[in-house]
Amino acid sequence: MLLQVNDVTRTFGGVKALDGVCLSIAKGEVHGLIGPNGAGKTTLINVLSGVMPATSGEVVLDGSPVQTLPAYKLAARGLARTFQNIRLFPAMTCLENVIAGQYLVAPRPFFPRFFCLPMAWRQEKEHRSQAMDCLARVGLASRADFPAGALSYGERRRLEIARALASRPRLLLLDEPVAGMRQKGVQQVGGLIRSLAAEGMTILLIEHNMSFVMELCATITVLNFGRTLTTGNPDAVSRHPEVIEAYLGASEDHA
Repeated sequence: MLLQVNDVTRTFGGVKALDGVCLSIAKGEVHGLIGPNGAGKTTLINVLSGVMPATSGEVVLDGSPVQTLPAYKLAARGLARTFQNIRLFPAMTCLENVIAGQYLVAPRPFFPRFFCLPMAWRQEKEHRSQAMDCLARVGLASRADFPAGALSYGERRRLEIARALASRPRLLLLDEPVAGMRQKGVQQVGGLIRSLAAEGMTILLIEHNMSFVMELCATITVLNFGRTLTTGNPDAVSRHPEVIEAYLGASEDHA
């Protein structure tokens, strides 16, 4: 397993946002994480990515416990994420936003840049080329010189994915990547996720678009009130009576 989450709890005062959550994700898997609003999905992503620490429990990434590591050290170990509320640099161009995501994998030594040595210019050209590749993957190559703030909502979503890809992650956490998108954008992101998985990238996907999740994910984990409700393949999860009740507020028979 690339990622193992063991009995993770996160409390805020007397409220348990996560209560003994368990999760396992195999290498190269697209794993869905679903649940009603307030189930704890984004809190779990924040814990996994080092944005906030777990109150208790263990997170194991590729065999090593990482629950105490800050976000930048987790990023250095190959974990990247997007955010439920888009976080870009709106005044910077799309290309500059993606280049900012390279900071761990494309070091820029001070002295060659300070003295404008040829090596620095070659590195800069290579970094820009790699960033353009990331933009092309999400269908934004033609927007490279546009300010991020001038993009449409769906384009900003895709730009954030491109920035995450710039760090060359092994594990990509996507927090509602197609929320608010039109069907064409949903299809583009779905195709991108399939291609990344085919290349061996591991993806944890949070999304409320159930058809999107069911089509892409081999395994789905359901959270409800901060607890793991069930884990299984899409067909088993969609038929699970407690999942139906959690989403519809009804018994299976009524649903």
